[in-house]
Amino acid sequence: MDRRNLLLGALALTAAPAVAKPGRVRLALLGQALIEHALPEDQWPGRRAVARELAKADLGFTNLETVIKGARAGAPTREVLTLHTAQPPVLDALRAMNIRLLATANNHAFDLGSGGILDTVDAIERAGLISAGSGIDLARAAAPAYAQTAGGPVALVAFATGKVRDGGAATNSRPGVNELRRDSAGLPLEEDVARVLTAIAEAKRRAEVVIAYQHNHDWEPEQADVPTWQRALARRCVDAGASVFVGHGVPLLQGVEIYGGAPLFYGLGNFVFQTEKPPGAYAAECWESVIVKASFDRGRCQAFELTPIAMNEIGLGGPDDMVTRGMPALASLDQARVILERINARSAVLGSVALAVREGRAVWAAPVKG
Repeated sequence: MDRRNLLLGALALTAAPAVAKPGRVRLALLGQALIEHALPEDQWPGRRAVARELAKADLGFTNLETVIKGARAGAPTREVLTLHTAQPPVLDALRAMNIRLLATANNHAFDLGSGGILDTVDAIERAGLISAGSGIDLARAAAPAYAQTAGGPVALVAFATGKVRDGGAATNSRPGVNELRRDSAGLPLEEDVARVLTAIAEAKRRAEVVIAYQHNHDWEPEQADVPTWQRALARRCVDAGASVFVGHGVPLLQGVEIYGGAPLFYGLGNFVFQTEKPPGAYAAECWESVIVKASFDRGRCQAFELTPIAMNEIGLGGPDDMVTRGMPALASLDQARVILERINARSAVLGSVALAVREGRAVWAAPVKG
């Protein structure tokens, strides 16, 4: 483990639960965090209930869909409406919610150029958080990151596909994201796949729990559908050693699949959604998601629970208030029922077993070996 991850791992350990059995890890897996404003509690009505859910895990994970502004920021690479930037306090807001592991491989990482990528990684380190998926060069961007928990280390390998702008992909001599490209036939380039799988195998040698993360913008015409090529890729990640596959990119929930005992969460939608686009720009379901609380024993998923959440499309001050919109709260029972029925329907298409729904939550448990 390099000095950066060793220091951050030590910091993470101090925040982990004091009592845990070795090899047993509880993760909170979330939709992406498009967070541009760190809000006080009175501007985030659902914060306490969400925080209680996240506190049940040893570690929270999300994708940071935001560039942290710093001294090396370049000119914006996109129009203001879709420019995702923030100040460092948003990282403190995430850490306060027990979210300590971040993916930074996504199509918005380059919103302020290469300097923005470096500023973001540095800000994450200063905040005591751990990240993977971007860095000073391709070797750093592709390398696993390790977060320590009382049950053992958790590794993350992160990569992005689709809408990575020219100059945004890391090379041997340029900062950027760990990009996994597709060839003319629509299949992932084997050169990039090999790099991802090698990193997963390396991570597995140092951590029992390994998260394989993909931020995918090469969507199907129907956004809820999971691409066939992505399903095959997720399975290869599991075969290489991943304990769980997590995806973002599509701004809504997709189905869940179980492969080799590992859950494949192809699309977890949003967790914080502080988009600048006007109300109505996104479908209503883009403002709904789930908190996944998954438990692992010696690297294998034993069970997971889905807790539905909803984000406010309209800010507290009305339709023009873009600052206080997009913050998660626990969904009502009626809303939770609809969200979970939708996930079950989409999971059924993938051939997954139906999730058991009760009291506004859905659960899955690994079959008992007889």
